[in-house]
Amino acid sequence: MISADGRAPAELDLVVWGATGFTGRLVAERLVSHGHGLRWGLAARDEMALQRLSKEIGAPPDTPLIVADAHDAPSLLALVTRTRMVLSTVGPFQHVGSLLIELCATNGTDYVDINGEPLWMRSMIDRFEADARRTGARIVFSCGFESVPFELGVHVLETRAFARWGVPLPRVSSRIALADVGGFTAGSIASLVASAEAARSDPALGALSNDPFVLAGGFRGPEQPRPAQPEFDDRLGMWAAPWVMGPINAANLHRSNALQGHAWSEDFTYDELMLAGPGDLGREIAAEMTAVMAAIVAPRAAGAARGAQADPVAGAAPTYRILLVGTDTDGRRLRTTVAGEGNAGDEATAAMVTEVARCLLDDVPGAAGGMWTPGALAGDLLVARLTERGVMTF
Repeated sequence: MISADGRAPAELDLVVWGATGFTGRLVAERLVSHGHGLRWGLAARDEMALQRLSKEIGAPPDTPLIVADAHDAPSLLALVTRTRMVLSTVGPFQHVGSLLIELCATNGTDYVDINGEPLWMRSMIDRFEADARRTGARIVFSCGFESVPFELGVHVLETRAFARWGVPLPRVSSRIALADVGGFTAGSIASLVASAEAARSDPALGALSNDPFVLAGGFRGPEQPRPAQPEFDDRLGMWAAPWVMGPINAANLHRSNALQGHAWSEDFTYDELMLAGPGDLGREIAAEMTAVMAAIVAPRAAGAARGAQADPVAGAAPTYRILLVGTDTDGRRLRTTVAGEGNAGDEATAAMVTEVARCLLDDVPGAAGGMWTPGALAGDLLVARLTERGVMTF
């Protein structure tokens, strides 16, 4: 059977690009245990590494192993035309991801990733969104810890507000508690460093990197809270510190709001801090956390990125918890808590991006092409899927 656009049906539903990397392997392992009914394959640039991975994770013997290179157009084209969707864990995306986006957008292949690089996302949107809309490709960025739990947490909060009062909550604050503050993989740090270096090298990019509306399609809302120092949260009785992913999540949330016709209001503001604890000890920890987060994006962090790798966190208790508080114009408040297991930078992210991919393939196959955030595209369907599969609770 030939599809409406004249192409034969794809051989595969999903290909994991970068499967031999740290997070890619975790995604592949999840597909072994949760990929029933899905036609999936593994892709990377090293054939022998792919063969080893396939054996080590117990992949079915007939699992396709696809060799491609991020800078080689013919090999990437062969990849994207073989599958309905590419799931990419290969970063820094601004260095190795642009050609893949171009080929997915121009060939009508869906794409999801775990990137947290707003400047690169802005470039890809400017260059290839029209192609994605034309071909029907759904390009969905930031499908891991940046920024799924934050975007969906706000989605749940706003949905409840509409159900209760018929109005949005234009003021939302997030407070994050992690079991392991050091849970950054080498890839996460490398992406943060690459973004910081790009911003420092070009004043125009530097200005964009500090703009919470960088992904909002030209819309400019009110001045946003921009915490840069430790502060005491009176509502929780705890000290809190700036969270290094805060600007990334804010940019994605403002894009989500814009894609939904500003369902959260054109006056929407958002801030994000990491909880450190009460009293003098909390204040000291908050100061240390602020210094650590600043160091992650400092030039010297590039050396640390080469050797860093987060250790898995064991145990059944949630290893991250996010409290979101929304306030409407009359001062009424709602709260929601998002919680999940697994180190935020690896196991949790692998589970999130895998389920986002499956949601697009199984639950919203007819959604329009373009460049999306997960929540703007899937919303309630994604909340339900993540909850049912035990990835996170709301």
